[in-house]
Amino acid sequence: MDNEAVLARYDQELRREAESDGPGAVVERTGSVVRQDGGELGWSAVLWSGLDEAGADAAIAEQVRWFAAQGREFEWKHYSHDRPADLPERLLAAGFTAEPSETLMVAEAAGQTAEVALPDGVRLRTATDEEGVRQLSEVHRAAFGEHADRFEAQLLAQLAESPGTLTVVLAMAGGRAVGGARMETLPGVSFAGLWGGGTLPEWRGKGLYRALVAERARAAVARGYRYLQVDALPTSRPILERLGFTALTTTTPFTWSPGA
Repeated sequence: MDNEAVLARYDQELRREAESDGPGAVVERTGSVVRQDGGELGWSAVLWSGLDEAGADAAIAEQVRWFAAQGREFEWKHYSHDRPADLPERLLAAGFTAEPSETLMVAEAAGQTAEVALPDGVRLRTATDEEGVRQLSEVHRAAFGEHADRFEAQLLAQLAESPGTLTVVLAMAGGRAVGGARMETLPGVSFAGLWGGGTLPEWRGKGLYRALVAERARAAVARGYRYLQVDALPTSRPILERLGFTALTTTTPFTWSPGA
């Protein structure tokens, strides 16, 4: 895989020429910035910027003013190859808060489809219905110890308005979901996004994470997507590297809230 070419394609398809990624979301291009207004439930963010040192501070201030007028919290999704080089420091000075960095990892989807042996009594279920979303939300709560009401509402809205973009894969032990993840597939791009992989604590280390990746890879290939893309936390990066994913760059969410 040509890492530089793949990163350039990612920047083009999912940042510079991005389409909205959920119900009610609107992507706008203003000057050297591409932003998404996710509405009341969705994700609002600056997706891409092509700034220089002379105009960066003014562009940041303009985005803050615009999202403040909408009453929106938003994220400036910064990548380590973005310019100017001191953009993170400028965002912090403008009142943004840096969240933990993640690693953008990519693999050829066709190379990730091998069957993974599951523990006795465990099966995978692919779901595109409300019950699947609710089960995934329960896994999210148990695996990450976080409230998942907004997460669940976002996915239910996406399922209702853009059902073809969301696939949920669950690892079922009997009638209980003990692991789960989702795949988001936008039309007209080369990358299928893998998100939210989680396993209940007592089921970790048994191959469920790998199995969830492989099942989503098979679905991505069937739909014509060439690459799998993950924003990997430090906990999942080693697993993905062992599976053959390549780190292309790092990404840091800088968040701004009204009143910050």
